[in-house]
Amino acid sequence: MLKLHALTAALLAIPAAAAAQDYPKKIPAPGGHVVIPAAGAQRAYDEYRYAPARRAGDFLYISGVVVGPAPDQGRDVEGFKAGVRRAFNHIKLSLAAEGLTFADVVMINSFHVWQGPGFAGTRDEQFAAVSAVKDEFMSAPHPAWTAVGTTGLLVDDGVVEIQMIAYAPKTR
Repeated sequence: MLKLHALTAALLAIPAAAAAQDYPKKIPAPGGHVVIPAAGAQRAYDEYRYAPARRAGDFLYISGVVVGPAPDQGRDVEGFKAGVRRAFNHIKLSLAAEGLTFADVVMINSFHVWQGPGFAGTRDEQFAAVSAVKDEFMSAPHPAWTAVGTTGLLVDDGVVEIQMIAYAPKTR
């Protein structure tokens, strides 16, 4: 465990400009590779042992990104929308690392805490806010989308976790 913390400390010490030059990273894996789009994702990969995104054949699987309120944000609809935009921008980094855009996304899975401490609105307001922000980033033809209600996420005040799958033929 000490090595992991030492590595994390070393990554944090790298100046942002130098760190940005090292990303995105691709780690070979069966059928494709792991995509680590930025230094923060590297820390998550090292500490929590999951791939932020992983190419397998002609598909890119993007791990769920949790949306919750930032310390300086309200838990109203507008504050929540700002968090959803942060998540979509994070996902955009993983797509861009493979030369993709949101137009390549074929599937969205979202997991919603309809009643929790991270959002003060109703279920319908929450879904409408996610949908509105999605439309800022994605246009028709729309991807398939499954939205599931749950009682909690890994982050205590997490409101929604958004996962995507993109079609990314290797022949591009």
